Amino acid sequence: MKVILLKEVAKLGREGDIVEVADGYARNFLFPQNLAKTATDQNLKEAEAQKEKKKKSDQAELGETQKLAEQLEGRELFVKVKEKDGKLFGSVNEKTISKTFASEGLEISPESIELPEPIKEVGDYDVKINLPHGLEANIKVILVSEEA
Repeated sequence: MKVILLKEVAKLGREGDIVEVADGYARNFLFPQNLAKTATDQNLKEAEAQKEKKKKSDQAELGETQKLAEQLEGRELFVKVKEKDGKLFGSVNEKTISKTFASEGLEISPESIELPEPIKEVGDYDVKINLPHGLEANIKVILVSEEA
């Protein structure tokens, strides 16, 4: 039986793929869990239209992500911290960096910020940001004392 996948199914295919599966597998597993629908002419036309729509939105999203990557690349981000003799009270982690970006009007999720370990001393640190579509940006995080 030919079916159109509505969601990604491990070892079978991605959303929108048209695959051949056993009748029982389709009726007993894929259909009840809304993972697929039969590949009728009408459903095939709808699937093609959805693929085109998704492709256009992905292109637009890719363009926005590329602009963001260019905007971030090589940027210096100043983070104010409380410290004494170069040692921080606490540490700077992905959430802190994300909040600093948010205060500047940029939405960067903490999950996309790559720190090997939390920062515990004042100084300059190179940080990599993983963006959607496999894009990356390298920034420099500079910790400065709040008293300065």
